[in-house]
Amino acid sequence: MVEKGYEVVWTKRSQKQMRQVFKHISKDSPKNASKVIQEIAEAVLKAVPNPEIYGPDKYKTDNDCSYRALERHHYRVSYRFSKGIIRVLRVRHTSMEPLKY
Repeated sequence: MVEKGYEVVWTKRSQKQMRQVFKHISKDSPKNASKVIQEIAEAVLKAVPNPEIYGPDKYKTDNDCSYRALERHHYRVSYRFSKGIIRVLRVRHTSMEPLKY
């Protein structure tokens, strides 16, 4: 039996943050900016068949384990999965002060 994977939905906030990441890296290298964006997106897509592949988000208070996080290229991506959807919530540089939410 083949299971259908989750659908990935990027929030407006996470889309804006990805554009900011691209813009920041592009100042030095547009080629590297594209590579980083692509690899972050690919890391998120790895969660489609199994959204629990990445660990629980340690900055989420009262996390019911549906909030997960991954890190690629010094960027931390937080997402939540539920009802067949992986919702990407935020993309932050790991040097930024983490926010509890």
